[in-house]
Amino acid sequence: MTPFDTYKIYLAMKSHFTRKKYDYFQYGGKTNASLDSFYKRKDRYFFEKTSRKYPDEEVKQFFIANFVESSDPQSLWIGTIARTGDASYSEWQKRQQSLYYKFTQEVDELCKTPFEEWFVGKGHPHILKSHLRDELSIENLIILDMVFGFKKNFDKSLTDPIWEKISMKMYKYSPFLNIDVLKYKTYLKEQLNG
Repeated sequence: MTPFDTYKIYLAMKSHFTRKKYDYFQYGGKTNASLDSFYKRKDRYFFEKTSRKYPDEEVKQFFIANFVESSDPQSLWIGTIARTGDASYSEWQKRQQSLYYKFTQEVDELCKTPFEEWFVGKGHPHILKSHLRDELSIENLIILDMVFGFKKNFDKSLTDPIWEKISMKMYKYSPFLNIDVLKYKTYLKEQLNG
């Protein structure tokens, strides 16, 4: 992959995670990047280094990881990715490799609160508070939404900027997750009925 291709993937991912109307899959990752604008960038070296460091498919995962790991993808700056990108990617990879195990751990913790209280609460619902306290990963929040479908109701009832950012991240990140929902649903059923 060329440095310019790496730059185009970065732009496509940035657009996907920060603009409601841009969909990476719908547009096939295409952007209006020009080689001329790329060569004018002072941070061009970062894209050159990244294109050499990671195989083609990993470049895309590298940028997905960085936008997902950011608390605010809208304000994620390329300089931040250059400084902390490898650490963010490594953290994301660990979660991907142990997704089911992490799910069981986090659900076990969540089950200490009665199920009836998961989707209600003062200010923010309990499930959202768990995510904000880093007790529930963004992946598991998405998986729980795939099972229970709470996001639509939250979108209607919660009007604060915190939820809006999380909702957008869930919406934009979920197409990249390849989840066997039945497997997770089965585990949840066992925990809630046991």
